[in-house]
Amino acid sequence: MDKKRPVVSVLYRTFLGRLLLKVLTVPAFSEFTGRFLSSRFSRVLIPAFIRKNRIDLSECESTEFRSFNDCFTRRIRPDLRPVDSDPKALISPCDGMLSAYRIHSGLILPIKQSDFSVSDLLEDEELAKRFDGGMCLVYRLRVGDYHRYVFFDSGLATEPKEIPGKLNAVSPIALRKVPVFTENSREITLIDTDNFGTAAQIEVGALVVGKIDNHPLETEGSACSAAVCRGAEKGYFMFGGSTIIILLEKDRAKLQLEELMDLSGAYEMPVRLGQRVGTAI
Repeated sequence: MDKKRPVVSVLYRTFLGRLLLKVLTVPAFSEFTGRFLSSRFSRVLIPAFIRKNRIDLSECESTEFRSFNDCFTRRIRPDLRPVDSDPKALISPCDGMLSAYRIHSGLILPIKQSDFSVSDLLEDEELAKRFDGGMCLVYRLRVGDYHRYVFFDSGLATEPKEIPGKLNAVSPIALRKVPVFTENSREITLIDTDNFGTAAQIEVGALVVGKIDNHPLETEGSACSAAVCRGAEKGYFMFGGSTIIILLEKDRAKLQLEELMDLSGAYEMPVRLGQRVGTAI
């Protein structure tokens, strides 16, 4: 059993745990849990959550939380998450643990003993071909991380494509049992970026609620795309482990974080929203 993630270990490694997982991933259960966590009755959970995850409330714009989810989606003061001022900087869209992969043979995200094709992730085989030879950045948000995220570059963005799915925990243990990124709900935004060509910014929801809440894009008239700004808030995750994935075309960027430069996915590094992780080519 994994001592760091005992609950997830039980859910994915035992027969009874996998039966319970079927219940936990029923949409009605997820909706009920989400409603409770957004109600004033859930405030009783906040003190323990703050202690366990060592959350520094002095960073918050406000500590008057109306519900558990209000605490989970708390805003941090902007000066604590400065966005790199160089327009050519490839910035992290969120706080989390970053791993990087080279996309090859039209496939493949080999993550912790499971394989995920880019076409499955996007549910679009033709679109996936655009990213052959490119780069995939996977940002895994831990429960105690800041759960608001931003656009990683300026450009013209399409309205997010919503793909419903079963919500399963995003963790190394979970990845051994189910293809998480092809089963989880996700929202895919294509961006014709100013500095990195055509890119995809993808939010992935997770157990138990993992709700993705993207802000509406402001389109002009009947236009199907909207101008977005690098570092502007794109949305936030409600309670539940979460992941953000950036897909870049070939030869659009190079990484600056030495441990990740081989694009093998072998390393996972902590990063913060707005931090430079690479540079446009």
